[in-house]
Amino acid sequence: MRRNASTVVVLPGPAPAEVLAAVGRSMNVALIRPPEPADDDGDGLAAAAGALQQAGRSSAAYALVPADPLAALAASWQAMWDVSRPEGPAGFEAEALKVLTAWRSGRFELPDYYLVLGPGPAGPPGPAGPVAGDLGPDFYLGPLRTARPQRVAVVAATEPAQQAVGVLNALGSLPYGPWWPGLDQLIEAARTFYPGQLAGGTAATG
Repeated sequence: MRRNASTVVVLPGPAPAEVLAAVGRSMNVALIRPPEPADDDGDGLAAAAGALQQAGRSSAAYALVPADPLAALAASWQAMWDVSRPEGPAGFEAEALKVLTAWRSGRFELPDYYLVLGPGPAGPPGPAGPVAGDLGPDFYLGPLRTARPQRVAVVAATEPAQQAVGVLNALGSLPYGPWWPGLDQLIEAARTFYPGQLAGGTAATG
C-alpha cells in the first residue's frame, strides 16, 4: 500500500481535452500528464509508470494521471471477448507477463483509485459486480471493480462538460475501502472472470 500525501487517481482511456483542462484548473488537483511513450514502448507502459511515480511525490490533495500501466493489459482482456475477431488468450498472457515484470521490479504501484469516464453504473456494484448494461466487456468495470468495488469509481456521463463536473465531484467523494490485492492476484481473477457475471440475473439475492 502506498503512503504519501496525495490521493493518486488514474483516469484510464482517452479523456477529452475539456475534462483535463477543467481538472487542471482545480487548486486541489495536480494533473500529471505522462510524456509521449518512447518508440520501443509503444503501449505507454514506461510513460504511465513514470507518471504514477511522479504523482506519488505530489503534495496536492489529489493527483490525477490520464494514463495507466495496465492499459494494454485491459485492451487485450477486452479483445479476448470480441466475437468479431476472437484472438484467444495469447495477447492477454503476453501483456500480463510484461506488466507483472514491471510491477514486481517496482516500476509502478497501483493507484489509490481508478476513475472511469463514460456510461456505466454510477452507484456501487451489487455482490456480483456492476450492471454494465449493453457496454462491451470492460476490464475496469469487470474484474478490477469486482475485486475492489470501492477502488473503481465511474463518472456516468458522455458530454465533456458533464464529465468535467463529474470528475471533480467524484474526487471529493471517493469512498474508503480495502487496498488492492497483488497485481498477480488481480490478473489471475481476470483470467477466470466471465463478462456475463455482470448481468443483473447473476446478483445474489436475500
